[in-house]
Amino acid sequence: MIDAKKIEQLARQVQDAMPQGIRNLGGDVEKKIRQVLQAQLGRMDLVNREEFDVQTQVLLRTREKLAALELRLNALEAAASVPATEQKPSETDA
Repeated sequence: MIDAKKIEQLARQVQDAMPQGIRNLGGDVEKKIRQVLQAQLGRMDLVNREEFDVQTQVLLRTREKLAALELRLNALEAAASVPATEQKPSETDA
């Protein structure tokens, strides 16, 4: 959820940008602006900074794991493509 203080600050900025005649209507205009802002911002698919930072760290760890797995897979594929050395026949085979 978006911080109520930031919505109030944005509502004040919008109200300050309005012509003087509309601003004179008082707190009702600011209240309505705040309601409209909250409704519109609520419709957006937004996350707060903390959630964003957490997901960024998760993504970085996932990329690191993927890179390690790719290296491991390449090593296994390289080992599988090397021809096996011929085995000596065991004494029971003779």
